[in-house]
Amino acid sequence: MLAPVTHIIPLTKIRRARLLPTKGRVVVQVGQIVGASDVVAEARQQNQHTLVDVQRALSLASAAETRKLIDRKLGERIQEGDVIAETGKIFRRVVRAPVNGVIVMISNGQVLIEADRPPLRIKAGLEGEVIEIIPEQGVLVETNGALLQGVWGNGKINQGLLVNLANTPNEELTPAKLDVSMRGSIVLSGWCSRPETLDVAAQLPLRGLILGSIMPELIPAAEKAEFPILVLEGFGQMAINNIAYKLLTTNEQRSIALNATPWDAFSGARPEAVITLPASAENSPEIDVFTAGQTIRVLTPPYCGKTGILSEILPGLTTLDNGLRTRAAAVRLENSQEVTIPLVNLDILK
Repeated sequence: MLAPVTHIIPLTKIRRARLLPTKGRVVVQVGQIVGASDVVAEARQQNQHTLVDVQRALSLASAAETRKLIDRKLGERIQEGDVIAETGKIFRRVVRAPVNGVIVMISNGQVLIEADRPPLRIKAGLEGEVIEIIPEQGVLVETNGALLQGVWGNGKINQGLLVNLANTPNEELTPAKLDVSMRGSIVLSGWCSRPETLDVAAQLPLRGLILGSIMPELIPAAEKAEFPILVLEGFGQMAINNIAYKLLTTNEQRSIALNATPWDAFSGARPEAVITLPASAENSPEIDVFTAGQTIRVLTPPYCGKTGILSEILPGLTTLDNGLRTRAAAVRLENSQEVTIPLVNLDILK
């Protein structure tokens, strides 16, 4: 049975394609060394238009009356908040531009604004060398180093020095543990449950957070954060697995790149952290086959997040306590407890 692989590797060759979703322009060259937050390709985004109904907003009777009050010209550039039209009576009413852009139509008491949209920019996502240009699409970036993949990310990218605030894999990150000395760092901790912790992290600001887990109610705030947040294990109060914890804590004060891209099962993209190291390495596979002796992680309760050794693939179908029959394995957890786990509830740590 094919098995998903979660990479937690002290040293491997890492190669990532960084591609635009549409045709654009590559802004780097082969052989160039890039950082995680460096832009490697960009593309112009499709125009968006906003219609402002001035006549209705000012409660006017006719489009002709409205046109006399519109103090703007066709083709004029305006900024968000600029006055488009206003009444000159005692009870003054004003219509303002809702976006930055250019006026492309004034008709029937309405103003159409073509909104400014910044170019779509793709960042490198890791520190490494550009080894190939894919014309009008993007690049391949390669480096050697430590690789840790997580289960959730908020879509942001950045790079900074790793600071460990997790004296244990299950230590909670609280606002009191964050101070100005951590400004510009990427902080490691066990789990987070307080929204004010993310507020303090933003105010410093941090360059990123690596957490074992995060409470589900914090997901909206985490998605809005300007810095990357990488969750290694899942949601709730879950400790960092011991393999990842050891790898991260032994690399404290090294530069670490966070690409907290959401997990996409179709493209294979996963949120991950990369610590570039000056050593050569080989590629690691994205999938593997379950075999005895592998280090695995349990993905579901009651052993969710626990790691162990796959002792044996059980023959045939195993009847579980809930009556289901499925392929399963005997697993020896870190505490030496022997359990039976369905194969679909395991992934391989490499």
